[in-house]
Amino acid sequence: MGRELVIIWAGRHRRDRFGESIKDYQRRIRGHVPITDRWIKSRRSGDDERRKKDEGEALLAALPATSWVVAMDGGGRALTSRGFSDHLESLQERWPHAVVFALGSDLGLDPLVLERANEVLSLGPMTLAHELARLVLYEQIYRAMAIRSSINYHR
Repeated sequence: MGRELVIIWAGRHRRDRFGESIKDYQRRIRGHVPITDRWIKSRRSGDDERRKKDEGEALLAALPATSWVVAMDGGGRALTSRGFSDHLESLQERWPHAVVFALGSDLGLDPLVLERANEVLSLGPMTLAHELARLVLYEQIYRAMAIRSSINYHR
């Protein structure tokens, strides 16, 4: 079994729009590696820049001290599913602690989070709603596990 994966995400609401699908992927992923989901609640009011900075500070404060941080941002490096699978496997083999994926709210990630990150990856060139991006990330993590384990899912 690989190192723990942590999905840390900011948002004003903990909507359940994709909740059942995320729970299904969490269950599937846990068959391969421990995974934790951490919600950072955003302030509901204030100007966008202040809110984004506050979210960034809260995300940074919630990071496990020795984690490898992968910021998920549209400006990051895009990988194929197989490339992501290989990269994740390599990270889990060489990094002795948790691998953390950080997702911003509808405002994106604060520059401080991007600076702290060990790397920045993208889910693709299209803009996704942050709730949908979280679901897509879970699906891609499971797909990576399926590729590594030769499960037919990835075909």
